[in-house]
Amino acid sequence: MSASSSRVRARLLSAIALCACLSVLDGGVAVADESIDVIVDQATVLKLPDRVATLVVGNPLIADVSLQPGSTMVVTGKSYGATNVMAIDRSGNVLINRTIQVDGPTDKLVTVFRGVNRETYSCTPVCQKRITLGDGPDYFKGTLDQSGALTNQVAGAPTDKQ
Repeated sequence: MSASSSRVRARLLSAIALCACLSVLDGGVAVADESIDVIVDQATVLKLPDRVATLVVGNPLIADVSLQPGSTMVVTGKSYGATNVMAIDRSGNVLINRTIQVDGPTDKLVTVFRGVNRETYSCTPVCQKRITLGDGPDYFKGTLDQSGALTNQVAGAPTDKQ
């Protein structure tokens, strides 16, 4: 084998070893380069290393995280954007630091623009009002008020009479 091919082989083996180290962290848990993709108002579940004690989310207005039994993390999208989550053990070591990317829903939605005001409808198969970040303030508040009144009525709470 020539010196040149030995160097190429050594570099290849080094690259493979580096890739293996970067793609796995303690028992097969993914590291920082992989983002967690979630839709606004939806949740996703991820498995964490057993020794995670604390979760810290960079911007809780964008996503919420919770540590559940069995080393399970639930990530809920709250607003559009990106933030990060860190999983920390009892010694203060950062086990995971991943980006959370929160995007808007795209399935079976119809967006109606009335001038500068936006309304969103979920069409599955009949179109119904849907509260979505970015909708016009009157539409958003009206839909939210109707939803709240319905929830109160189902729960048996007294409703405001107007």
